[in-house]
Amino acid sequence: MGKPITCAVLALVSFCSLLAAAQRPNVLFIITDDQNHDTIGALGNDRIRTPHTDRLVAEGVAFTNAYIMGGSSPAVCSPSRACLMTGRTLWNIECQSLWGFEISGKFRTLPQVFREDGFETFATGKNEPGRSGAFARSFSAGDKILFRGMTRSQYNMPLCPFSPEGDYSPKTEAAHEGKHSAEIYADAFIDFLGKQKGDEKPYFAYVSFQTPHDPRQCPEEFRAMYKDGGMQLPASFMPEHPFDNGMLKIRDEQLAPFPRTEAVVRKHTADYYATITHTDEQIGRMLDALDESGERDNTIIVFTSDNGLALGRHGLMGKQNIYDHSVHVPFIVAGPGIPKGERRAQLCYMYDIYPTLCEIAGIAVPDTVQFRSMVEVIKEPTAKFRDSLYFAFMSWQRAVRDERFKLIEYCVGEERHTQLFDLVADPNETKNLAADPAHMETRERLRALLKEERLLLNDGNTPYEFSDLQGKEFWSRYEAEELR
Repeated sequence: MGKPITCAVLALVSFCSLLAAAQRPNVLFIITDDQNHDTIGALGNDRIRTPHTDRLVAEGVAFTNAYIMGGSSPAVCSPSRACLMTGRTLWNIECQSLWGFEISGKFRTLPQVFREDGFETFATGKNEPGRSGAFARSFSAGDKILFRGMTRSQYNMPLCPFSPEGDYSPKTEAAHEGKHSAEIYADAFIDFLGKQKGDEKPYFAYVSFQTPHDPRQCPEEFRAMYKDGGMQLPASFMPEHPFDNGMLKIRDEQLAPFPRTEAVVRKHTADYYATITHTDEQIGRMLDALDESGERDNTIIVFTSDNGLALGRHGLMGKQNIYDHSVHVPFIVAGPGIPKGERRAQLCYMYDIYPTLCEIAGIAVPDTVQFRSMVEVIKEPTAKFRDSLYFAFMSWQRAVRDERFKLIEYCVGEERHTQLFDLVADPNETKNLAADPAHMETRERLRALLKEERLLLNDGNTPYEFSDLQGKEFWSRYEAEELR
C-alpha cells in the first residue's frame, strides 16, 4: 500500500483551488455504529427516511465504494475505529487481545494532529479504543463520553464528563436516564458550538453515535414510520448461512432465532430503519445549529460508519463477516470547496479520510499513516485511486475485490469454501461463481491478487502478536489445503 508524501505547504497548495472560502476550516466528523452503506435515501434507498443525511449528499461528495478492512475482533467496531484514529491498517494497530484495544503512544491520532496544529478538538459519544491516554492527548474538550462498546439501553448511558486530567475510570461514569443517547450526543455538540462563538480558533468535533447498534430503541414516533409487514426482505435473505464461517454462534447471531424467518428479519429491519431515522433527526439538529452559528460555510463535514451489518442477509445478523453488507459503509464529505451533489465510485477505505482531512487543513501527515489522501479524487471525478481492496475477519475469512469481482476465501477447521461474486451484475452477492467454468480464470486471477495484497499488507507477518497470529493461522491452513 502506498503512503502519501506531503507537508503542510504542499497540502495548502494542492487544495487551494477547493478551499478558496477557508484556509483553516472547522471539521465536524460524524460517525454512526453498524450502519449499512445502503441506508440513505438520497443514495438510492427509497424505503428509508434520512432527510438530513440527504442534505449532506446534496451538498457534498458521496463515495459509493467506501469500505472498512474487516476485523481482528468479533467487536468489529473496535479495530475499525482504531484504524480510523491511527491511519494504520488492520494488522498494524497493535491490538493486544481479542477485546482490548489501546492506541500506542507512538501513533498520533487524527484529532491529535489537529490539536497539535492549533485546533480545539472536541468529542462526544462512543469512544474506542479504550480509556487509555490516547483520548486525553487527542481531545482538548468533550462531554458525555462513552468508553464502552455497547450498553443494554439507549436511554441509560454510563457517560463520562470531560476530564482535563485524563481520568476516565469507571468511577467517573454517570447514568443519564430517560434521554436517548443520540439526543444526548447531539445536545453536547450543540452546546460546544455555542461556546465557540467569537473564538477564532478552528475546531475538530468528533460526534460518535452509538446507533443504529442494538439495542435498537428510539421514540415511538420514529418506530411508527416503519411497519414490520411492509418492510422489504433483503435480496440475499436466507434462513441460514450455507456453511460454517467461524462465527455462526457469536452474540450478534443470537439476536434472532435459527433458522431466520421472514417475519423476524422484517421486524429487525423496521427497528433498524427507525433508529437510523431518529439519528438522522439529531444530525439535522446539529446541521441547523451549525447554520445558526454562521460557521457552516467554513466547516468540512464527514459522515460515515464504523462498519455495516448483515441483518438477515446470507442468513446472518451481525457484522462478523466480510460480505459487502458488513464492510461497505456510507461515506460523505461536504463543505467549503467540495463539489456539491456528486458521486465518486473509486474504491477506497473509509480510513483514507485521515490523510485527506490533513491535506484539506494543511497539516502534515504523520509518517506512521498508511492510508492515502483522496483530495485528487474529490477534485477530479475520473482520477485513478485504488485498483483493489483487501479484507479479513480474524483467522477464518479473507477477501479481495477489484472494480468488478470479489473473491472470499474461508478456512474454518477442516473446511474450506470459496465464493466469487460479480458485484456489477450481482451487488447483493447472491450468485456464487466460484465453480463456474466460465469464471475459472477470474477466480485464479483474484486468488493471485489475494496473495499479493496479503504480502503488501503484511497479513500474518507483523510484529504485533495478536493480529499476526490470526494471519498466520488463516494462511497456514489455506496454503496447506492448496497442497492437498
